[in-house]
Amino acid sequence: MKLSHILLSISLLQASVVAQAAPWSLDSCISYAIDHNVDVRAALLERYKGDLSVTEAKDRFLPTLNANAAQSWDFGRGLTSDNTYANRNTSSFGWNARLSLPIFQGLGALRQLRQARAAIPALDLRVEAVRDEVTLGVMAYYLQALYNRELISVAEEELRLSNIQLERQQILFEAGKVPEVDVLQAKSQVANNEVSLINARNDYSLAMVELSRALELTDISDFDIMPVDENSIPAIPSCETVCGTAMEYNNSIRAAKAEIGLADHAISVAKTGYIPQVYFNAGLSSNYYTLSGIENIPFARQMRENFAKTLGFSVSIPIFDAFQTRNRIRQARTQRLSAEIELSRRENDLVKAIREAHTRAEGASRKYESSAIAVETAKAALDAMTEKYTYGKANATEWEQTRSNYITTLSQQVQAKYEMILRNRILQFYNRH
Repeated sequence: MKLSHILLSISLLQASVVAQAAPWSLDSCISYAIDHNVDVRAALLERYKGDLSVTEAKDRFLPTLNANAAQSWDFGRGLTSDNTYANRNTSSFGWNARLSLPIFQGLGALRQLRQARAAIPALDLRVEAVRDEVTLGVMAYYLQALYNRELISVAEEELRLSNIQLERQQILFEAGKVPEVDVLQAKSQVANNEVSLINARNDYSLAMVELSRALELTDISDFDIMPVDENSIPAIPSCETVCGTAMEYNNSIRAAKAEIGLADHAISVAKTGYIPQVYFNAGLSSNYYTLSGIENIPFARQMRENFAKTLGFSVSIPIFDAFQTRNRIRQARTQRLSAEIELSRRENDLVKAIREAHTRAEGASRKYESSAIAVETAKAALDAMTEKYTYGKANATEWEQTRSNYITTLSQQVQAKYEMILRNRILQFYNRH
């Protein structure tokens, strides 16, 4: 990944965003969240650090060149050439340039380069794993918001029926057919339903706030979402099929497997502490010296006469490093064990999540099919009870019980509907290649 592409992505993520006026679909919310999520931004930065690590590992093969210069002055008594002390002032200037070329670095640089290159695919998988987490999170928030919005319709229907009952009770009271207490009970029921409607609207507003937070939106005044067509939901795949596909293609699992490979590279790098290293060294130097009270050789002549060249090789053989290499190897092996445990944990969590989603999807699907019949039956029962109540063949308590059953079946149908959609979406997500 090029630096310019990464910086462009981060700059776009940092920009303030405002919700568009048109309703958002689930797929558009997921796409937008992936492009603007803070965790994705952090993962992209880690990916860029991986590119820097590769560059740094390559640079270890390059020679190092250093130049130094120093000027000093000495004042006061000092030892002379005839072994006596005298008050003299001296001045000296020197410079040198050193070249160190690595010939054999104990395979350390080579193995670090391999490790840095192997980390790039692992970092890419981490980015994709974070995007997957964002996708699942937005999916849950989106469907929760739709669920709460549909509960508003249920609460409105409940309030509508209560208002009809109140009007009927008032007419009967004015005709002297029911006592005043029946009217008061109807008014109380209307008030309770109004409170339920307010709570349903508040729950929906809070769900939209949670969804907008997942999308990193700063202005949600015009933020709205589109319903999901439950008729377009595909068949529920088998649990074994989803588990098999997820174990092979899930980015979190693949990232955990890549971490084990990186731990193997770390062990290999740590072992290079036992291998000798060979360097070629070259240098140039000269100096200039003056002493007060005598005639000194000119600067240019001293520089020519004191000019020196050095060439050589150096070998560093590790004999005893206070067990530092041994400890690094042990730490790297421990890291590999941790990576294996993390992979096992992720696999177990993924299997549990898939099995739970599959069980809930099947249960919600059956419940939704049954609830559709239950709603029709409850609505027919309510209509029949309303007719009986109108002709005085049923009392208010019986009508209220039938109305309550109808509202309950409506709520259960809405719950089963969005439970089925969510769990099916999760299974389809894990079943993708």
